[in-house]
Amino acid sequence: MMFEKLNLIDPILKALQAEGYVSPTPIQAQAIPVLLQRKDLLGCAQTGTGKTAAFSIPILQLLHQDELYKKEPAGIKALVLTPTRELAIQIGESIQAYGKLLRIKHTVIFGGVSQKPQTDALRSGVDILVATPGRLLDLMDQRYIQLDRLKMFVLDEADRMLDMGFIHDVKKIIARIPAKRQTIFFSATMPPEISALANTILTNPVRVEVTPVSSTANTVQQEVYFVDKGNKRHLLLHLLKTTGITTALVFTRTKHGADRVAKDLNKAGIKAEAIHGNKSQNARQRALSNFKEQKTRVLVATDIAARGIDIDELSHVINFELPNVPETYVHRIGRTGRAGASGSSISFCDAEEKAYLKDIQKLIGKQVPVAENNPFPFTGLVPAKVVEAPRQKSTAGAAYRHERPKKVFKKQSGTPVTKQAVKKTGPHGTGRKPSRDWLSMPGEKNY
Repeated sequence: MMFEKLNLIDPILKALQAEGYVSPTPIQAQAIPVLLQRKDLLGCAQTGTGKTAAFSIPILQLLHQDELYKKEPAGIKALVLTPTRELAIQIGESIQAYGKLLRIKHTVIFGGVSQKPQTDALRSGVDILVATPGRLLDLMDQRYIQLDRLKMFVLDEADRMLDMGFIHDVKKIIARIPAKRQTIFFSATMPPEISALANTILTNPVRVEVTPVSSTANTVQQEVYFVDKGNKRHLLLHLLKTTGITTALVFTRTKHGADRVAKDLNKAGIKAEAIHGNKSQNARQRALSNFKEQKTRVLVATDIAARGIDIDELSHVINFELPNVPETYVHRIGRTGRAGASGSSISFCDAEEKAYLKDIQKLIGKQVPVAENNPFPFTGLVPAKVVEAPRQKSTAGAAYRHERPKKVFKKQSGTPVTKQAVKKTGPHGTGRKPSRDWLSMPGEKNY
């Protein structure tokens, strides 16, 4: 099946074509027609199956059509709730890619960073909001966010919400959004509490279910190097110069990372190009053609940009950074060792990525062999980072919102507080509550 058969509008089809999408994944083929009919959906699918596009594309199309024909007032029309900031950012990037030819505005909010850029974006007007539970409740308590015009609600990775202790926050949010809405519910598993929640918030849902890819081809030789983060580029250069790698597709998690790796390789005399979402379609096609014709030895790519890549006789896939989604690892290394040909997958794993490797090995059902003769011994040291704190219960009130303490002010209850009492309440005697701008939700990693 092609995307054209899903009754999608031309601006979205053109955006998908520019991203290298040819045909929908099973979850997309099942979910998109259902959601375009404005029905509730219960999806059993893991990350890596294409579910982000499965809900993002219909939301964009429905909002675009409503804007054209109904001329509805401004306000947040769709809310996507997701457990981690990393996933929230990825969803935001996907919405940007699929909706770049539409006049639909979106923003992403999450904890652990200053809220000001996020509140500025909200003030300018937003149609689609992607959020993590903690920061969403914070900004709702501060009245930066009103959801009274909400028409579509997506709860993504509901079982992870439960595992990470967010389920009570999720229930609070659901209680504050309109009852009349289209609800899209995704979860990889269905424990009793998640099943009960789904039954509560969905109305006559259509159920779709797919099994993710979990096996790797036997023709792909896999190995992993444990290496400190600062030595990854040195290890990459060493392998490219000493091991006889003819062509390599190198994966990074970010666009900036792809550019940096390509720049380092070119400085070392190794012809390399980067492809990612910030590159024009012509630039990406040119880089891909150069790689296929072996004018370029190394192609550095992000996962989204690499979706349209189909290269015969690719000898090596190198995971410069391990993916945070285990299924993505399977997709990455599946680009080599095709049609019975042999191929090699080399992964770099630093101290912070050990959990990713553990998830990958659990998914594929075997251990990835550790490479021998590592020229850069692994110390296992983790770079210093900000300690994350759990979300504090809101005590919303203007007196706590980025204001210097006054001699006397009132709590929300109206009880007067003296200057001496104020000094005792805040850190370092300032009387100020710690700003949530510098707090992260559990599981929402600082990066």
